[in-house]
Amino acid sequence: MMQDHSRQFEKQMKGANLSSSVIRTFHAYYEQLLKGERGMIADKDINPPSAGNLIKYEDISEFRSQAMLKKTVVIKLNGGLGTSMGLSKAKSLLPVKGNLNFLDIIVRQVLALRGESGYDVQLLFMNSYNTQTDTLEYLNRYTDLAKQNLPLSFVQNKFPRIRRDNLAPFESIDDDQNWNPPGHGDLYTALAADGLLDELIERGYRYAFVSNADNLAATVDTAIPAYMEANNINFVMEVCTRSPADRKGGHLCEDKYKQLLLREVAQTPEADLDRFQDIEFYRYFNTNNLWLDLQALQWSLIANDGIMLLPLIINPKIVENTPVYQLETAMGSAISVFTNTRAMVVPRSRFAPVKKNSDLLAVWSDAYELNDRYQLVLKRGLEQPPLVELDDRYYGNIDQMMKRFSEAVPSLASCSSLSLKGDISFGEEVICEGKVSIEAQEPIFLQHRRLAGEIKL
Repeated sequence: MMQDHSRQFEKQMKGANLSSSVIRTFHAYYEQLLKGERGMIADKDINPPSAGNLIKYEDISEFRSQAMLKKTVVIKLNGGLGTSMGLSKAKSLLPVKGNLNFLDIIVRQVLALRGESGYDVQLLFMNSYNTQTDTLEYLNRYTDLAKQNLPLSFVQNKFPRIRRDNLAPFESIDDDQNWNPPGHGDLYTALAADGLLDELIERGYRYAFVSNADNLAATVDTAIPAYMEANNINFVMEVCTRSPADRKGGHLCEDKYKQLLLREVAQTPEADLDRFQDIEFYRYFNTNNLWLDLQALQWSLIANDGIMLLPLIINPKIVENTPVYQLETAMGSAISVFTNTRAMVVPRSRFAPVKKNSDLLAVWSDAYELNDRYQLVLKRGLEQPPLVELDDRYYGNIDQMMKRFSEAVPSLASCSSLSLKGDISFGEEVICEGKVSIEAQEPIFLQHRRLAGEIKL
């Protein structure tokens, strides 16, 4: 066994003013690492989810009740900088529909809910240290939102990076490099910090709807918390049927006791990777739209000394030419920690994340529209969004995207897939139909064109 450096880590975390519950949580995971555990979930220990653990979204509409809004708080995960898209600010500041960014649309969704229901629906953002300032400065323009009873945000914690060679703290002159985000599984610990969870419960909130800020299709549906209340369910994960594009994403499963689990690719032994990617066998993936009983969370934290011990994800990285481990967790994995949990099979229409610039182009296009409640929905008649593939050489960062689509975005409402290879810019009235693949040898500008099939320019 490697030498235990727990005291060094504790000193480091106390120096960063992290709470005692965060420190205890880190130590619990660090102890697993010292013991040689790697957080793996082997195929032999799991099965696809049984029917009794699944709920069909279309079967619960009778439970829908606006009155549940007075018991439900909306939480958006807003910690990402969108570095993979070439951003250096909060990703949620990126324009997605006209001049509206993610924050604009999220806020307007909640204000619309307040207006139509008469209930003061509360909105909270879980920010990171990197996004907190940008986000709050931007939200200052929404004076109605600022009047809410609760803080607009709470901040995700951080964990120390760990050297792989000796499991000691990684030390850099740049202190920011000594830390990593602990994954969105930190939600539960961060929510409990500074008494926010207790305050929510004292004010009468029983349920929280949690989703990613970059998934604008994740909107409040009161049928879900009402169903939970009627059936004494503590945790619901919205899942979708996996497609070929979802082979590498985490999937839903259950253990031999029929307890639901979430398995990520980083938790899968190499020998099991083929089965992991079998979308017919493991049919459902986590949308990261989660519903949780706040009281059940409070009881769990009290019973476990403030620790929400989720399945561990050990993420190997190279930082300043040094191999390190990052200890992380996924908030969806709490489905294995809560009692009385269910997975709800929802339509793809509740899942429209923007993780890459290709996703952004689809959302920019007329394939998606905002309805009068500011919900992002597929254009009437569409069942699936277009599958977009972009050449990273010319569309890899947001500046490149803005340059090539500065005049207009092509119509994708009748397009099943679009592939762009080469330096292609777009002007007005470009309509893509069916499967479209464009390859350009030289920079080209397209306008007033109807495109279909394979095109070489």
